[in-house]
Amino acid sequence: MRSKPCAKHYLCLAFFLLIFAAAITKSSAQGRPKGSGRFTDPFGVLSITGGVGVAYYMGDLNDGVNLKHLGLGPSISLGALYRLTEHVSARGELRLYQVSGNQKYSKNYQNNLSFKTFNPDINLGFQADLFAYNRQESISPYLFGGVGFTHLNPKAKLDGTWYSLAPLTTEGVKYKRTPLVFTAGIGVSVKTTERLSLGLELCNNFVRSDYLDDVSTVYPNPDQLSSDIARQLSDRSYEIGEPLRQPGWNRGSAKSKDSYLFLQVRATYSIGNRAQNIERRKTRCPKF
Repeated sequence: MRSKPCAKHYLCLAFFLLIFAAAITKSSAQGRPKGSGRFTDPFGVLSITGGVGVAYYMGDLNDGVNLKHLGLGPSISLGALYRLTEHVSARGELRLYQVSGNQKYSKNYQNNLSFKTFNPDINLGFQADLFAYNRQESISPYLFGGVGFTHLNPKAKLDGTWYSLAPLTTEGVKYKRTPLVFTAGIGVSVKTTERLSLGLELCNNFVRSDYLDDVSTVYPNPDQLSSDIARQLSDRSYEIGEPLRQPGWNRGSAKSKDSYLFLQVRATYSIGNRAQNIERRKTRCPKF
């Protein structure tokens, strides 16, 4: 079973955020522009962002990190940054990700449950850069957080056919398929040209649902399920020679919700704001 976050985790996170806030304050105090020394109003600077990487599932069907069977899937994101201050930008993204899990590789192998899902999500939030915009640092660490929605579509394979699990109500529960998602992460970007930056980002996505994997509570009474397919996918212990589970036995654990993690290589292309675009046009077309 998954362990719940303890007080030490929250204290460490709070301590890290305090250090980051202190570093931002110091950066603001020293935030004179480099190079030409010209100050640029950062408000309204628009950037297009994109990322590709891997997604990792954390839920009822894994009970720890198994390096041989991580169940990684692809993740893709496309979004935008809109700068509000020297340090803070609004950010929004549309993302696609695939995750999977299989109890064959866990301590609860006798339940023999598995799933795979390919989901979209959308989120809005804020990004806080360590260094002020006008310092024009070549390397820029940042924190970010946000809120959004994802659409759940867990599937499982039976006799060579993939079945969507949510309509089958394998636990006798009709759950919400578009839950809230809270996002938090850390990243670093490296400026490669005047407009383009490349970087790496780690992002955890906390789902306000325990049904990302279609597993949460207990085995239902099989007589109350809608079809033979639902009964077969609800209790798969018979496939490996185990006795069928009794109604009320633990199928999952509803004490903690599911989550998914992204590790992505990122690209950010700065379009700029109105003042910067006017300045660029003047540079390209000088008057004589």
